[in-house]
Amino acid sequence: MKKNYSILQIVGYQNSGKTTLTKKLIKQANQRGLVAATIKHHGHGGAPDTEIEQKDSSRHLDAGAIVSSVEGDGVLQLRTNFINWDLKKTIQLYRLFSPDIIFIEGYKRESYPKVVLIRSEDDLKLLDSLTNIICVISHFEIEEGRLKDYQYFQLCNEDIYFDFLMNEISKGNFIDD
Repeated sequence: MKKNYSILQIVGYQNSGKTTLTKKLIKQANQRGLVAATIKHHGHGGAPDTEIEQKDSSRHLDAGAIVSSVEGDGVLQLRTNFINWDLKKTIQLYRLFSPDIIFIEGYKRESYPKVVLIRSEDDLKLLDSLTNIICVISHFEIEEGRLKDYQYFQLCNEDIYFDFLMNEISKGNFIDD
């Protein structure tokens, strides 16, 4: 039986607070009894750093396996060398864990519902290039006319935007089919 889950992207330029916000949203979801999962885009180019280079699972990958994992004490580390890895395939994999919500950090150009973090005036150009913006959270006050019809919050008003986002998630407004 297929379980519905929500997806919410957290996007912004580097050092805008994406990871901090994602961590806080995970805690909010957990406090409300939701099972949360995250996907983070490594936006700095190249493969993410790894500390398990000389382990057996790495040797399996080096020998030609497309996926390898190691499990111990309830921890599963999964690595893959699958060449055509993309966000949709990652989401399909995550479905096996039956999350209620998947928070995606980054992947600006994808079309899932987005929270956009604005750190400076220069970041406002994101609002002209992104799709499916649910709300804007800014480090500074933004003129109303610049925001179109977006829900807008200042970074310091956490309680307000957490309530807004958690209510939207609970209503199933970000369900992925």
